[in-house]
Amino acid sequence: QVQLVESGGGLVQAGGSLRLSCAASGRTFRSYSMGWFRQAPGKEREFVAAISWNGGSTYYASSVKGRFTISRDNAKNTVYLQMNSLKPGDTAVYYCAATLGSGSSRPLDYDYWGQGTQVTVSS
Repeated sequence: QVQLVESGGGLVQAGGSLRLSCAASGRTFRSYSMGWFRQAPGKEREFVAAISWNGGSTYYASSVKGRFTISRDNAKNTVYLQMNSLKPGDTAVYYCAATLGSGSSRPLDYDYWGQGTQVTVSS
């Protein structure tokens, strides 16, 4: 069992930056690949980024590649999402998720989810 708690969301102007954190409980965190997803009002949940269990592989949605960076610190049981050059279209609730499989862009492949943190980018 893994419990995930996101933090770091907020209101930022376009062009600004935020860093999201996702703290995981349990001693098996290093066994999981981790992903970040987001969901805007009236839209489906969409993939943002994923990272393998040891951080050796990362994956990004084309809409965020070059602006967002996913990383993890297994000693701290935490995964991060650094978001730069934010745009109003990045406004959404951001969720972190864990899977024992390899990094995936499909929400159905993830076993555990956090409660989400709101990111709002003003123009």
